[in-house]
Amino acid sequence: MSQGESRPSVMVVDDDDQVLDLYETWLSDAYDVRTASGGDEALAVVDESVEVLLLDRRMPDLPGDAVLEEVRGRGIDCRVVMLTAVDPDVDIIDMEFDAYVTKPVDREEIISTVETMVARGNYGELLQEYFAVASKRATLETEFTNAELSDNDDYAELVERGEELRTQLDGLLSELTEYGDFEGAFADL
Repeated sequence: MSQGESRPSVMVVDDDDQVLDLYETWLSDAYDVRTASGGDEALAVVDESVEVLLLDRRMPDLPGDAVLEEVRGRGIDCRVVMLTAVDPDVDIIDMEFDAYVTKPVDREEIISTVETMVARGNYGELLQEYFAVASKRATLETEFTNAELSDNDDYAELVERGEELRTQLDGLLSELTEYGDFEGAFADL
């Protein structure tokens, strides 16, 4: 990560303070970690800056299902991981989360899950920018000759940015493949 670039923000929501402390310890080397010790507290502080939300499903004040529904209702576009001791049932079909992980979990599983969620979030933004750059490049290449474009600094910067984005997208695709996320999504199709 380059200087000045912010670290991804992860919010952990669980009613067990020991679990909060443990997850925060595991993740704090690579992420800005916020914690909330219940659903009400989470809703009071969650905002658009949160990239990954690790959400316990069973909490006494407000269950994770309700927190998830409110987060989505507010239009907060973060990756949500239901990280819970509640075994999944068909009721999860209509829930708008990105991953469902059943406790207990170890350090490697938490880190891998968060890395995958961050990669998914980045992939969308980069892909959108890549398509925008590619569209601009195609439009210019349709309107101007190669000779006209070869002397244009703005066009050269556009081409360079497209190549940078392509390299980043290839890297993210490799990460998704490494974490099993990409193959897993298509394994049963």
